[in-house]
Amino acid sequence: MNQDRERVRGVFAISVAAEMTSMQIQNLRVYERRGLLAPQRSDGGTRLYSRADIETLHRIRDLLADGLNLAGIARVLELEAEVARLRARLARPEGPGRR
Repeated sequence: MNQDRERVRGVFAISVAAEMTSMQIQNLRVYERRGLLAPQRSDGGTRLYSRADIETLHRIRDLLADGLNLAGIARVLELEAEVARLRARLARPEGPGRR
Protein backbone atom coordinates (compact mmCIF):
# COMPACT_ATOMS: atom_id res chain seq x y z
CA MET A 1 0.00 0.00 0.00
CA ASN A 2 2.88 2.36 0.79
CA GLN A 3 4.19 1.84 -2.76
CA ASP A 4 0.84 2.95 -4.17
CA ARG A 5 0.92 6.08 -2.02
CA GLU A 6 4.43 6.91 -3.23
CA ARG A 7 3.36 6.34 -6.85
CA VAL A 8 0.64 9.02 -6.64
CA ARG A 9 2.46 11.58 -4.47
CA GLY A 10 3.37 14.70 -6.45
CA VAL A 11 7.11 15.30 -6.28
CA PHE A 12 8.28 16.46 -9.71
CA ALA A 13 8.12 20.08 -10.90
CA ILE A 14 6.72 20.67 -14.38
CA SER A 15 10.19 21.22 -15.85
CA VAL A 16 11.36 17.86 -14.49
CA ALA A 17 8.21 16.10 -15.70
CA ALA A 18 8.68 17.62 -19.16
CA GLU A 19 12.29 16.47 -19.27
CA MET A 20 11.41 12.96 -18.03
CA THR A 21 8.83 12.56 -20.80
CA SER A 22 10.61 14.49 -23.59
CA MET A 23 7.65 16.87 -23.84
CA GLN A 24 7.31 20.62 -23.88
CA ILE A 25 6.11 22.34 -20.71
CA GLN A 26 3.30 24.10 -22.57
CA ASN A 27 2.00 20.72 -23.78
CA LEU A 28 1.80 19.45 -20.20
CA ARG A 29 -0.31 22.49 -19.35
CA VAL A 30 -2.60 21.77 -22.32
CA TYR A 31 -3.04 18.13 -21.24
CA GLU A 32 -4.03 19.33 -17.78
CA ARG A 33 -6.53 21.84 -19.20
CA ARG A 34 -8.02 19.08 -21.36
CA GLY A 35 -8.45 16.86 -18.30
CA LEU A 36 -5.96 14.19 -19.36
CA LEU A 37 -4.20 14.42 -16.01
CA ALA A 38 -4.45 16.43 -12.81
CA PRO A 39 -1.12 17.04 -11.09
CA GLN A 40 -1.18 17.99 -7.44
CA ARG A 41 -0.43 21.57 -6.41
CA SER A 42 1.88 22.85 -3.73
CA ASP A 43 0.61 25.41 -1.23
CA GLY A 44 2.06 28.05 -3.55
CA GLY A 45 0.24 26.66 -6.60
CA THR A 46 3.21 24.91 -8.24
CA ARG A 47 2.26 21.79 -10.20
CA LEU A 48 3.69 18.62 -8.68
CA TYR A 49 3.71 15.54 -10.88
CA SER A 50 3.71 12.01 -9.46
CA ARG A 51 5.19 8.83 -10.90
CA ALA A 52 1.63 7.93 -11.96
CA ASP A 53 1.37 11.28 -13.81
CA ILE A 54 4.68 10.55 -15.55
CA GLU A 55 3.31 7.16 -16.65
CA THR A 56 0.19 8.90 -17.99
CA LEU A 57 2.34 11.40 -19.88
CA HIS A 58 4.31 8.55 -21.46
CA ARG A 59 0.99 6.95 -22.47
CA ILE A 60 -0.22 10.25 -23.95
CA ARG A 61 3.03 10.58 -25.91
CA ASP A 62 2.64 7.03 -27.27
CA LEU A 63 -0.98 7.59 -28.25
CA LEU A 64 -0.08 10.86 -30.00
CA ALA A 65 2.61 8.98 -31.92
CA ASP A 66 -0.07 6.46 -32.94
CA GLY A 67 -2.06 9.32 -34.47
CA LEU A 68 -4.78 9.87 -31.88
CA ASN A 69 -6.01 13.38 -31.15
CA LEU A 70 -6.52 14.64 -27.59
CA ALA A 71 -10.21 13.72 -27.55
CA GLY A 72 -9.35 10.18 -28.59
CA ILE A 73 -6.60 10.00 -25.99
CA ALA A 74 -9.03 11.14 -23.29
CA ARG A 75 -11.40 8.32 -24.23
CA VAL A 76 -8.61 5.72 -24.29
CA LEU A 77 -7.42 6.83 -20.83
CA GLU A 78 -11.00 6.66 -19.49
CA LEU A 79 -11.46 3.14 -20.86
CA GLU A 80 -8.10 1.98 -19.52
CA ALA A 81 -8.99 3.33 -16.06
CA GLU A 82 -12.34 1.53 -16.20
CA VAL A 83 -10.66 -1.76 -17.15
CA ALA A 84 -8.23 -1.33 -14.23
CA ARG A 85 -11.15 -0.70 -11.82
CA LEU A 86 -13.00 -3.78 -13.07
CA ARG A 87 -9.91 -5.96 -12.80
CA ALA A 88 -9.33 -4.76 -9.24
CA ARG A 89 -12.94 -5.54 -8.40
CA LEU A 90 -12.68 -9.02 -9.87
CA ALA A 91 -9.43 -9.66 -8.00
CA ARG A 92 -11.03 -8.96 -4.59
CA PRO A 93 -11.93 -12.05 -2.63
CA GLU A 94 -15.63 -12.68 -2.51
CA GLY A 95 -17.25 -11.56 0.71
CA PRO A 96 -20.63 -12.38 2.20
CA GLY A 97 -23.45 -11.73 -0.20
CA ARG A 98 -21.22 -11.48 -3.28
CA ARG A 99 -21.41 -13.98 -6.09
